[in-house]
Amino acid sequence: MSRTILKSTSVVGATTLVSRITGLFRDVALAQAFGASALQDAFLVAYKIPNFLRRLFAEGSFSQAFVPVISEYRLQRSHAEVKELVSGVTGTLGTVLLGVTAIGVVGAPLIILLYATGFTRDAGKFALTVQMLRWTFPYLLFISLTALFSGVLNSYRRFALPAFTQVAMNLVMIVFAVGIAEHSRNPGIVLAVGVFVAGVLQLLMQLPAVARLGLLGWPRWRPAHEGVRRIGRLMIPGIVGSSMAQVSLVLDTTIASWLVTGSVSWLYFADRLMEFPLGVFSVALATVILPGLSAHHTERSPEQFSLTLDWALRLTVLLVMPAAVGLLTFAGPITAAVFGYRNFSAHSVQMASWALMAYSWGLMMFSLVKVLAPGFFARQDTRTPVRASLTALAVNMAMNIGIALPASRMGFPAPHILLATATCTGSAVNAWLLFRGLRRAGVYHPSKAWATLWPRVLLASALMGALLWWWSGSLEEWMALRPVARLLRCAGGIGAAGAVYFGVLFALGMRYRDLRTRPA
Repeated sequence: MSRTILKSTSVVGATTLVSRITGLFRDVALAQAFGASALQDAFLVAYKIPNFLRRLFAEGSFSQAFVPVISEYRLQRSHAEVKELVSGVTGTLGTVLLGVTAIGVVGAPLIILLYATGFTRDAGKFALTVQMLRWTFPYLLFISLTALFSGVLNSYRRFALPAFTQVAMNLVMIVFAVGIAEHSRNPGIVLAVGVFVAGVLQLLMQLPAVARLGLLGWPRWRPAHEGVRRIGRLMIPGIVGSSMAQVSLVLDTTIASWLVTGSVSWLYFADRLMEFPLGVFSVALATVILPGLSAHHTERSPEQFSLTLDWALRLTVLLVMPAAVGLLTFAGPITAAVFGYRNFSAHSVQMASWALMAYSWGLMMFSLVKVLAPGFFARQDTRTPVRASLTALAVNMAMNIGIALPASRMGFPAPHILLATATCTGSAVNAWLLFRGLRRAGVYHPSKAWATLWPRVLLASALMGALLWWWSGSLEEWMALRPVARLLRCAGGIGAAGAVYFGVLFALGMRYRDLRTRPA
């Protein structure tokens, strides 16, 4: 790997970590300011809807389709043709999304009725969510154009600025939550306006850098342009694949809206804690291995393809297993230390920590899906992951409708944890189907290293989990501590757990070279 690629990877990785940390601070600010209240539930629903569409169109499917095409234009076409492509995509995508945004703003009541049907039981909560959505929905337009210009910059090896845009979003939301909304007569609308402002800022941040490349032209409606049509065709499989996971999240939110007030918030904050290690380890690893897998497939090197995938899976188990055990056994202290202040009550900490425990084992499943899916994408097989996602979605829906809702009606004290369990079960089905697909295709053969890895990891995780269980004590003790003492005690427990985990692995014969060794 060249020094340039290493430098670019480190820049993106470091900025992604900063983004995760500032995102956690953003969620802490929201939790402290508004707790797990009706206003918080309403805001999170209004914020999730444009993000649902963003993940379908802006991230993943669009970027994966746009970057290869513009990179080809950059290498094989003139600068004028590259600029024409950028203008055509900007104008075409912008026009389509402007229309979608207008429909979203006008049809906000219907969207909330479909997305959070349970809010209809509270007219005030429903009306507030509709008002918020009319401010947050335009975020879809701004962030999609931001993704477009980020793709332009990335294709010219400008990585730092695009990676920093999410940090800017988090900082803006912190300012609006703590500095403005808390002191406003209508804090919900202020939060929604903060999303709007953050979207505009993210877009404006990209424009000077694109202009310096000489590629910032007037947007043009060019749906018949050859490059624009190619991008559209490439986006379709990605949208279908991404939609499965997003539809699952929509269904979870819809059902959670029928549960007790706070359920949407408890699930959201638990999910954010679970997403932190997922984003730091699994998503980054999946990003790193995809180019290598693609190269091995193109070069017809099936042995190296299998070895690379095997290395990634072993590294996933090695690093994600302790994180999952930690979230399970230390859920209460983590939730109390991160969110349990001011308006986020002890009851909310308890409910969110139970949701985190339910999500904990799913962390491994989500991570395996992230690592296994590139094994299909590298071989240009998009159908198998889509079929697996559809099956997983069906399992999730069946559990939500068949177990979570009836349990809520029968008075189950915390039905929201059943939603988290259903999500994890669906992800486990997805991971199993992907693994079986790679095995049946004959492209992945587990190495002999698994025979020694599993016993070491399981024993080290068990001892680490026992330590954290002892360290955690009662939730009442944690809530009685001052914030600094709470954070120090939590950090001490995590540090001690890490020392035990890696200490046991070392005692069992594992060395650092086992972490970094991979096929050439």
